[in-house]
Amino acid sequence: MSGQRDAAGGQDAPGGVKAPVARRVVVPGPPPSLGRTARLSLAACGPDAGSAVASYGDGRFVAASVMKVNILLALLLRAQGALEAPPRRLTERERCRAAEMITRSDNDAANALWDAAGGAAGLRAANRLLGPARTEPHPHGRWGLSVTTAADQLALLRTLYGPEPGVLAPAARAWVRELMADVVPGQRWGVGAAADPGTPYELKNGWLPRTSSGLWVINSVGRVTAHGRPWLLAVLSDGHASREEGVAAVEEAARAA
Repeated sequence: MSGQRDAAGGQDAPGGVKAPVARRVVVPGPPPSLGRTARLSLAACGPDAGSAVASYGDGRFVAASVMKVNILLALLLRAQGALEAPPRRLTERERCRAAEMITRSDNDAANALWDAAGGAAGLRAANRLLGPARTEPHPHGRWGLSVTTAADQLALLRTLYGPEPGVLAPAARAWVRELMADVVPGQRWGVGAAADPGTPYELKNGWLPRTSSGLWVINSVGRVTAHGRPWLLAVLSDGHASREEGVAAVEEAARAA
């Protein structure tokens, strides 16, 4: 399952310092498969500081389970001693929970690590170092209902994949990338659709049917090799009539980017 219920206590299957960029390219419109009630935003770039950023839309979206990457990065910064907490090693239990949270999108693990990372205040402090400017962690621990933007998700991906080490220790960066490469087969849809056939890719997805409307949030972020080059991709969307419709739109947008 990939997130939390809108109501507290339930379960809805539900940004690296920003680097300077040379130029921005606006993608000219949403994917044709986007439903009438849906909206979508994407951001894509190479991992190096001078690469262009392609984007479409700049709205804020419910994060669903892509927030789990942000939770883990905040926990790692806290453990490094970068957030006014004494440096320490992650416990073996925390490492196991992190693996379950990323590779299987386990929500109980995310709940525990949200608290270990300092909750909403801890995430906000971490993001001041990591780069996301418009991400707002949910104030009452319903992390799946935090809001974010595609640009903020790209900032987080650059923390993991950019050429500069930034604020996160190299070993921590490598570990998170390994987890994103090891996501279980049933959750490997999304931005991976843009990858060249046979090339490895890393991702984290989120999916969340909203209680109030029954419409779906479908998000996907990660790194792919497309046309022989590495790319970082973030696609956020909501308002889909079904999970399948949302996944199709996100994958079409990723390929177009």
